Amino acid sequence: MTRRERVENVRKKDYFTKYEGKAREVINALLDKYADIGITAIDDIGDLQVSPFTQFGTPVQIVNEIFGGRESYLQLINQIQTSIYK
Repeated sequence: MTRRERVENVRKKDYFTKYEGKAREVINALLDKYADIGITAIDDIGDLQVSPFTQFGTPVQIVNEIFGGRESYLQLINQIQTSIYK
């Protein structure tokens, strides 16, 4: 299965419906980044320093203001990775 197919399966199953607004946009951008580059493109908070994430703010703003802190953000990344490889 290609990365793009894995992302489409995750989107079809709507694993992330509890997220809305900017959080949902960031998740979609993370999924797109994974599809284009691979898992290394989303597994580090530092990855939020590049486009398209810069439109949402700095990595600290994204993690704290959109996802409620580092722990919540890291749990989200873990959920994304688990969903992709299910």
